[in-house]
Amino acid sequence: MLSYNDLVGQALHASLRGWDFSWLRDRTSGGSPSWRYTERASALLSAAPRLLDLDTGGGEVLASLAPLPRHTVAMEAWQPNIPIAAKRLRPLSATVLGGTADAIPVSEATFDLVLNRHGALNAAEVARVLTPGGRLLTQQVGTRNDVELNVALGAPAPDPEAWTLAVAVDRLRRYGFRVLDAREEMIDYVFHDIGAVVFQLRAVPWQVRDFDLNRYERPLQSLHERICSEGAFTVRNHRFLIEAALPDI
Repeated sequence: MLSYNDLVGQALHASLRGWDFSWLRDRTSGGSPSWRYTERASALLSAAPRLLDLDTGGGEVLASLAPLPRHTVAMEAWQPNIPIAAKRLRPLSATVLGGTADAIPVSEATFDLVLNRHGALNAAEVARVLTPGGRLLTQQVGTRNDVELNVALGAPAPDPEAWTLAVAVDRLRRYGFRVLDAREEMIDYVFHDIGAVVFQLRAVPWQVRDFDLNRYERPLQSLHERICSEGAFTVRNHRFLIEAALPDI
């Protein structure tokens, strides 16, 4: 196995463009829920001539659903991702907008379907932009996600009950949604070297909000030694899926 410095150096030089985790291939394993988000999203597209994809990242997942409806808009909150998504989605005739989940920059009752995979979810805004009878499909990352990383590094962890299936369902129902499907799972996700851990913490900065290589060097070194000794470090992904619809008028 490569040294701690070599592995960390590789992770620090890895590109974070878009929402692309392909650098982790062969460095991690596991991490897939029992459902298939993209399969359900594809099935819903046939009945949705107007689609909004929230927090599209670099457009990677949305592009995989092509062909897309004739009126497709992708929204992304992180400015560096917007040109990446636009380049990827332009050949698919999709428009890319900047904006946040708390202020979606479109008029009321504009879309038949809203997709949201691992993006912020504002139930009031989604209800506002959906047409009567419109649907939402979302896969969310809950606040119990990968807390083993926080524990191993001695870092503050989020409230495990702050964002769960029950919390999200309650918020959606408050804004008139009828929940059609709701599932939640904790899924093993395995890091095979410390470089993968560092890349993950760079790519997902809200996991350890004060992450800095120097600040956490000692616990990272200890985790590297643990991985070398045990062969891997396992955390648990917290995922939940909701499909919901507004009532017809």
